[in-house]
This record gives sequence, structure tokens and C-alpha cells, in this order.
Amino acid sequence: MTFTFTVLLCLGLTLDLWIPVLGGNLPKPVLRAQPDSVVSKQTEVTFLCEGTMGATKYRLYKYGYFYSWPMVLLEYGKKAEFRMSYINENHAGTYSCDYGTDDGWSVASNTLELVVTGASSKPSLSAQPSPEVTSGGNVTLQCVSGQEYGRFILIKQGPQKLSWRHDSQYNHSIQNYQALFPVGPVNSSQRWIFRCYRHDSYRPQLWSYPSDTLELLVSGNLHKPIIKAEPGSVMALGTSMTIWCQGTLGAEIYVLHKVGSQESRDTKTPEEPGNKAKFSIPSVRQEHAGQYRCYCYSKAGWSERSDTLELVVTGIYRHKYNKLRLSARPSPVVTLGGNMTLQCASSKRYDKFILTREDQQLLSSLDTQRIPSISHYHAFFSMEHMTSNHTGTFRCYGYYKDTPQLWSEPSEPLEIHISGLSKKPSLLTQQGYILHPGMSLTLQCSSDISYDRFALYKVGEADFTQHCSQRTQAGRFLANFTPDYMRQDMGGQYRCYGAHNLSSEWSASSDPLDILITGYLHVTPSLSVKPNSTVLSGENVTLLCQSMDKVDTFILSKEGSAHQPMRLRSKSQEYQWHAEFSMTAVTYPNTGTYRCYGSRDSAPYLLSEASAPVELTVSGPTGASSPPPSRPMPGAGFNSYLNVLIGVSVAFLLLLVIFIFVLLRRRHQGKFRQDAQKETELELPAGAAEPVTRDRGPQNRANPAAATQEESLYASVEDMRAEDGVELDSWPAESKEPQDVTYAQLCIRTLSGRRDTPPSSQAEEAPEEPSLYAALAATHPKDKEQ
Repeated sequence: MTFTFTVLLCLGLTLDLWIPVLGGNLPKPVLRAQPDSVVSKQTEVTFLCEGTMGATKYRLYKYGYFYSWPMVLLEYGKKAEFRMSYINENHAGTYSCDYGTDDGWSVASNTLELVVTGASSKPSLSAQPSPEVTSGGNVTLQCVSGQEYGRFILIKQGPQKLSWRHDSQYNHSIQNYQALFPVGPVNSSQRWIFRCYRHDSYRPQLWSYPSDTLELLVSGNLHKPIIKAEPGSVMALGTSMTIWCQGTLGAEIYVLHKVGSQESRDTKTPEEPGNKAKFSIPSVRQEHAGQYRCYCYSKAGWSERSDTLELVVTGIYRHKYNKLRLSARPSPVVTLGGNMTLQCASSKRYDKFILTREDQQLLSSLDTQRIPSISHYHAFFSMEHMTSNHTGTFRCYGYYKDTPQLWSEPSEPLEIHISGLSKKPSLLTQQGYILHPGMSLTLQCSSDISYDRFALYKVGEADFTQHCSQRTQAGRFLANFTPDYMRQDMGGQYRCYGAHNLSSEWSASSDPLDILITGYLHVTPSLSVKPNSTVLSGENVTLLCQSMDKVDTFILSKEGSAHQPMRLRSKSQEYQWHAEFSMTAVTYPNTGTYRCYGSRDSAPYLLSEASAPVELTVSGPTGASSPPPSRPMPGAGFNSYLNVLIGVSVAFLLLLVIFIFVLLRRRHQGKFRQDAQKETELELPAGAAEPVTRDRGPQNRANPAAATQEESLYASVEDMRAEDGVELDSWPAESKEPQDVTYAQLCIRTLSGRRDTPPSSQAEEAPEEPSLYAALAATHPKDKEQ
């Protein structure tokens, strides 16, 4: 008993050496941490212990034990600071402080937990079902970690910091550990920003890295902002773009949210001056694709959410040899009110094809259809009752149903045009229709209408080349289209159109012009002519084109012809292919040099080598018409116009001379007939039944001019008979009107009256006259019978 008492007495005396004497009524100190009690590693923390005026000493405790740390008195001892630089995991713990005066030591402050974060990987924080919440609604925040931890901590940031702690639970569906924090009801008058942490149960002041910030977007009553994308909402991979959110004046912040994402895309203050915020994306990536909405927040609270902006990223599926193809049927130029079908095709399978226009308007989306014969996929987009609103540049893309905002590379652009009812231009070429690779080619589109521009289109392609028009001295408007050099892919059918600058409509299409390229097929056909290469005008001719190699079509061309070559399908016989080009009743214009070529259906405008030339000669009567010259291209200038004017003038003068000659001859013949009639009337006695014959032989023989007049008369009679159908022996049986007797009629009756009259002595000296009249009388047997 004595020993025990002695020990306790000694112990009491020892403790008295270091236990401070408590001052009677000293106020309790307050311990704070700056900038916060939750800090990350490698940062600086300052403990401020605030006591009372006149304090001379301050002490800092960790877990209740004195923690020796440099102290700095402030404000005459009213407070002291303990500064800790480069915080690490060892600084985490529970702290308190006290202070001393001349009257003794104060009581200890309340404990303060210093939490050090960054001890482990961060958890994930999400809002279920979505961070977009209506005012007054509830939401559940889910904190998830892949490792087992004792507890999860949820912290609401802001002036009124709130925190919640929950033990972790294993979720079998996601195979992770989680904690669920119910939050609500929320209102639109404040911001709701959260983060979560995790920690081990045996080290509660050592936390993980914080999760990403999650802000609840509470749809309020303020006017909803406007969201738009520049340069557009369909962007190629790797390009830059900007999303604008425009709200009301007074907005403090703008928030861009991607639908389906558990984090806000970005938060911006409005541009000064203005009422909108700019969200820049320097390089568009695959993860940027999706739907976006924006909100703005002011002192009055949250706005309504904006409309949805769908951001599409193209070029995700790149295939060098499987690029989409867009074509128009029947043509990318359609008449006003007509119908058109656009076909999007690909050798790669997509779930859907979508058609867009240059203004990024999404026209329609269709399921793809497989073409079994060629293992391709396509879709048809119908466009009916076309107007100028349907024109523009179109493209098509492919995508899959589970990623509707991720599109393939686009097809080549296709321009759609409307053609009106204005006069069609003409399309010509000086080089001919059949060309060799490497030759020069100029296609000229011209019109007498004052079109401001012309466009050339190759059928089956999307190219629509436009040139400004030029006015020639002859008053025509034209444009020349000249490629660098002729290639095989330039073979095809061409059309051209004209348009005015103030109109979006094109003219009617020119007549089609085929350009054929030789040398594509390594085949040389033969050409022969039946019955002969030299024929008479009016005969029938057949040009036979043959080949030992298979060709589907034969083409026959005439050198220098303005007409396009003729085509015929080939026929096979005994492993030989041939076609017969028949020409009936040939004339001189068919004379010329002919060649034939072969082609196949797979490339109808790419021909074989030319056959050997065949000369066809058509012989006809003198003065047969010469072959028409090939059509020159208009616009040769004033010289061409002058040549035409001279030719027309010469022709007019020639016709005038012929007319005057015929008129003078007719007058001369009429005078001759009147003289002959008077002479006959003098020799006919009154009431004679038969005409009295007068011997004019000596006069005719002595006057060669009279013989010439008779020959002219003979010709006139024959002309009258042929033209008027007059029968010279048809006399009227009864006539109430006196009939004029022509000199020809008088001669015919005189000849018939001379049959029984003996010839005069001068008859044998006039052999020419009876033969002339006999020729006339021979055509009138009735007179001979009289």
C-alpha cells in the first residue's frame, strides 16, 4: 500500500511538469485550413488558429498529439499560422490547436480533417437517367470504381458545400463497386455541381483523385437560347468548326451539353459585348459526333434548353476503291416540272444511304438494297415535279443504324439543273465525230439567243462545265470547250445548254453529239462494197463491214460528212461478225471515202482500229448536184457573212437574167404566130370546105431564118402538148364561138389536103419542109384519114 501511494505521487509530480495550466475563461480557438481542407498532393496548405488578443503561444496537434511545426504570430497574437508546403500523404489526418496567455492555456479547438487526394485513380460520376433535369425533379448520382474501397464521398461545390458518404456496394451488372446518392428536389435558381471520391476504410483522410465534374442542367423558365454550327453541322473528319449558343442579355455562363454524355461539353462566359458564347472544336474527331443542346445561366436562374443540334462527322469509313457513286436518271438536267431519280451505290455494305444538298439540308435517308448480280448496294431517291428549288449540288453518304452520326466519305458532287422552254443551242465540233487519242478537240455551243453562259454535259457523268458566252461579229453567242488532250474516257455523248445570269433555269438541251475514240479495241475490221465501188446514180449499194473478232456494233463513217456515223448491230455467222449498210438509189452526194469500226456494248463510244478506206463513186448526169459541204462552225466572223451575201446576190442576178430571156422569147413566139395566122386567112376563100394549099417551099428555102422559126414552132407545140395536155387533132364538132386557128393547126390540115395533090415543080427542091410537117402530121392519124 505504501509503495503504490509513493509511485502515484511521483507520477503526479512528473506530469505536473508538462501539463499546462488551463486559463479560467479563455475563449475556444478556431482552426481553419486555407485554401481548403481537401487538397491534392504537392500543393500548399496553411492552418490558421484564431485565439484572442494577447496570446503569446499557439500549438498544433495531430490526432491529439503535439505536432511541432513553425508558427508565425499575426495581429498581435490574435491568430497564428502554420504553413505546410508540398503536401503529401503523410500530412493527411485530424488536426486541432490551442493557444496560451499569461493566464494559462485555452481549451483545444474542434478537430479539422485535412484530406489529401490523389492517392489512387479517380472514380466516375454519372447522373441517372440524365444530367438534364426539370426544375423540381429528382436525380440519382452514381459513383463507380473498379476497385474495392471502404466508402464513396459525394461533394456539392459552391458557397454552401455539401457532402454525402456511402459505403461501396458491388454491382454485378457492371462488375464494379458503386454508391448511389439520391439528390433532389432540384431547382433552377442555383447551380448544381458535383464531384465524388473514394477512400479506404482504414485511412479515411486519404482519398482518390476526384471524378470529373458533373453539373446538373436544370431547365428553367428563362427564354431558351439558339444553337447553331458554323460552317455547318455535317463536318469532315479533322476539320475545324464552331458551335454558337445565343441567349438573353445578362447571362453569366453558357453550357454546351452533348445528349447522352454524363459531363457537360464546356462552360463559357458570353463574348463581350453580346449575348452569345463560342464553343470551338479545332479538329473534329469521331467522339464529337452526336446531338447537342445548350443552356444559359444568369442571376435569375437557368434558361430552357435549346433545340437539338445534330453534329455529323463524315469520312469515318474510308475505302480507296469502294467510294460511293451518285448518279441521276435519266440526266442531271431535267425540264421544269419533270421527274428525276438519284441513285446512290456502293460495293461496300451500309445499313442506310442518306442524300444531302450543298446547304447541308438532309433530304432523306433510305435503307440499302443489295444487287445480287454484282454484289453491290444501292438506294433510289425520287424527286418529282422538279422546280428551281430542287436545283443545287448533291452528295450521298452511307452509315450504320447504331451510329447514325458517323458517316462514310461522300460521293462525288452531282449538280442538278432545271432546263426551261427557251430555244436550244447547237453543239458542233470541227474535228469530226471520230478521233484518235491525243488529238485536240473543241466542242462549241452556240445560239442566236443572247445567253450569258453555256454549259457542257457528258451524259452519264456528274460534270457540268460552264463557260461565259462570247458574242461574234455575226451576232451569235458561243462558248468553246477545249480539253487539254483527247483521252479514252472522253468518249461519250455530249449535250449543251444556255442560260441567262438572272435565271436559274437552263435552256432546252442541244441535240446530242457523240464523240467516238478509236484504238480502244485491238481489232481491225474490213470494209467492202457491192456490187461495185463505181455505180450509176439511182442504183443500190451495200457496204459490208466484217470482223473475225467479236464486236457488238459496227460503225460506218464517211470522210468529211456533217452527219454522225451510222450504227448497226453485228450479226454472227461461221465465227465471223458482220453488218450490211444498205443505200438505195444512190446519188452523186453519196460519193466519198468510207471506213468502218467496231465497238462493244461495255464501252459503246470506244472503237476499234479503222478499216482500210473504201472509195465509192456515183456517176450521174451532167449538172448533178454536188455533195453538200460539211457544216462549218458558226462564228467565223465577217468574212463568212460576206461570202454568204455574195453567193446569194450572184444567184439572184442569174435568176433575173433567165427570167428576162424567157420573157423576150415568149413575146417573139407570140408575134410569129400572129403573122402566120394572117397569112392563112388571106389564102382561104369564103365558105371553102377544105383549106387551100399554098406552096411556101421556095420562100422557106430562100429564107433560112424562116426554117429556124419553124423549128422553134415545133418545139413550142411539143411544149404545149406536154404541159397543157392538148390533143392537136381534137377539134370541137360544134362551136357557137368563132375559133382561132393557130398556125400549127393550119399546117396540119394543109398537109392532109395535099395527099391527092400533085407536087409542084418546086417540090423536089424542098426536102426539109415536108419532113418537118410530116413529123407533126404523124401524130394526127385522123387528119390523114380525111
